[in-house]
Amino acid sequence: MALLSAANGQRSEQVGMSYFYNTLVDYVNLHRDFRIWQGDRTGAFSFCQYPFLISLGAKMQIMEADSKRQMAERFKEAFFRTAVHGLHTDPFLSLHIRRSALIEDSLNQLQSRHFDLKKKLRIEFMNEAGVDAGGLTKEWFLLLVRDLFDPQYGMFTFDEDSNLCWFNPASFENTEEFRLVGTIIGLAIHNSNILDVHFPPACYKKLLDQPCDLLDLKVLRPALARGLESLLSYPGDDVEQVFCRDFVAEYEAFGDIVRVPLVPDGERIPVTNANRHEFVAKFVDWTLNGSVETQFQAFKKGFGYVCGGNALSLFKPAEIELMVCGATELDIRDLEGVTEYEGFESSDPIIRQFWDTVNAYTPEMKRKLLLFVTGTDRIPATGIQAMLFKITCLGEDSENLPITHTCFNQLCMYRYATRDKLQSKLAMAISWSAGFHVK
Repeated sequence: MALLSAANGQRSEQVGMSYFYNTLVDYVNLHRDFRIWQGDRTGAFSFCQYPFLISLGAKMQIMEADSKRQMAERFKEAFFRTAVHGLHTDPFLSLHIRRSALIEDSLNQLQSRHFDLKKKLRIEFMNEAGVDAGGLTKEWFLLLVRDLFDPQYGMFTFDEDSNLCWFNPASFENTEEFRLVGTIIGLAIHNSNILDVHFPPACYKKLLDQPCDLLDLKVLRPALARGLESLLSYPGDDVEQVFCRDFVAEYEAFGDIVRVPLVPDGERIPVTNANRHEFVAKFVDWTLNGSVETQFQAFKKGFGYVCGGNALSLFKPAEIELMVCGATELDIRDLEGVTEYEGFESSDPIIRQFWDTVNAYTPEMKRKLLLFVTGTDRIPATGIQAMLFKITCLGEDSENLPITHTCFNQLCMYRYATRDKLQSKLAMAISWSAGFHVK
């Protein structure tokens, strides 16, 4: 199986990871197996030696257990310093954020709490009511990611064909901002939150120190990769005359074109039939590695502050991507199947009207509903079955809007008198909500 898994990794069209999972392994005490694998130097057998057999859900449990262990250690250290030395130490990674200075406050406080990053994260938005039992943390991640990845901020470039982002080689931002992005993604994994980020697989391969190639570039920038493939497959012997390329890469820096030699004196070396493979290899390496070396190394360093450790090595790049981003496909019937009710019954007319209404929503509106109730518009990487969703009755008919407790994935609504009223109140609540108040 190890040979088959390794061979599959070399294929351009790979068999899905789940085909290699052995669900029987999930019944093994994998936490103990992981501890043995971490500390053993005798070569004794461990399933963690063959991580392709371990399902994504089981790996996430190992990662979560390792995170909780590290969090508990930080908590005990803080308690010891407080009890023995009389030093006041926050047992949590508590951040006090102004919405008007989201990036500035987050960056400054995370830098000053560098040694506390493995503690449990707690967020407080200044001058807002609300105790963080998970919902404020979700909202902080959501807002911060939106700001950091805003094209106007200039840290990342976006490809229109793939809808994916990449590090901007011309960014004016210093390395601290890229380190912050890496830290944010690491904190999301560490605190079991999923993010709406759009990195290509190459990013997660680089985090695991795996090489990237033309296939990875094709995912990120399809049009550019097709041009390089045309260069490689051109059958004629007049490549130099037809393509008119030299050993130079180009990128746009705020309206200007910057030319970068791929080899010494590259401006004077034409691309020919004989050296076109070398050109493509160097061009791909420069695009995915050399052009963004400073930015990516800062990003990787920030990620490693939180997630550096053996547990991460159990994952494949695609699994890390799922763990960071979650899944986007939302099936309302599956969501209905996992929903719990408090004060309602699944057969109540208001509940049937609710699900009929939600089923008729557009995909965008369904994601907004999920965001309204859970604090994120993604579902867990292991599927919606791993998700909690609860609908609670607030009382009889009312003019008030439904409310949510994102900490508990809980929607609270009234027994509205008519279907139209339910639809109107629900739509307003979804569209107008932000934080712990109505916009």
